[in-house]
Amino acid sequence: MSWKLSRRFFLLQMLFWAVNGCQPKAQFDGELTIGTISYGGGEDIITQYTKFNRYLAEKTKSHIRLEPAFNENKAIERLEARAWSLVFAPPGLAAIAIARYQYVPLFPLVGVSNLRSIFVVRKDSPISELKQLQGQTVALGQQGSATGYYFPLFNLYGLTVAEIISAPTPKTVMEWVAVGKATAGAVSIAEYNLYSSQLSQTQFRVLYTDPHYVPAGVVLIGPNIERNRQEYIRKVMSEFPSGLAQQVGYIPNGNIPDYQYMISVVERVKLIVPQLQNKPVRLFVS
Repeated sequence: MSWKLSRRFFLLQMLFWAVNGCQPKAQFDGELTIGTISYGGGEDIITQYTKFNRYLAEKTKSHIRLEPAFNENKAIERLEARAWSLVFAPPGLAAIAIARYQYVPLFPLVGVSNLRSIFVVRKDSPISELKQLQGQTVALGQQGSATGYYFPLFNLYGLTVAEIISAPTPKTVMEWVAVGKATAGAVSIAEYNLYSSQLSQTQFRVLYTDPHYVPAGVVLIGPNIERNRQEYIRKVMSEFPSGLAQQVGYIPNGNIPDYQYMISVVERVKLIVPQLQNKPVRLFVS
């Protein structure tokens, strides 16, 4: 009896599709969690993603949940847990996600071109070379930041500094340099230009500029998403109107940047991370 009912239901369903001129659509269960970093928090990030989330929910038949992290450390925790389905990842975070947690890049992010990492000091500081940071206190950004953490530690490799202090935001790095809490701090050139004008009571100077350009951030998709669904989401996102895609910060028809060097920097720095809590900090492997 149950087989006859099931067969009858199937035939009625096919008749419904034929009469209404439509075909069965792919149905996806569960939700997609979108991860991103938002230093300031607030409602702006929610507004920024509203249209994109609505579009993605409609096309994938999923519940979309936006989950901003307020610094890179929180973001790494979510990546390690494979908790984010899609990630709008800045370069350092993207390198970690690709190298360690099997996330796959889909699209490049809109961002500052020619992004580079620098060390800044007060203008009146006697420090004139990177090697003179030996024995000094240095302020870095959060783990996961390319310009504030990975490239600076790579450049300090081989030195022994008095202390590494970790700032929650790039602006805090420069504030700590301004008040003398740190002799030098690591930020990007763009961040330096922005915050030096906001901290106009202190004059800063660029001590060192890393010669390598940091690759653009990328949109990543999580390893827990089934392969066919990954491809479907890629297709859906590639068809999103470019103007609206740029509102959430990605380029639908852009090329994925080369992350080979960035990943090599992350892997080299990983060797000295256990020593960063020591005082003094030996930035090399014995």
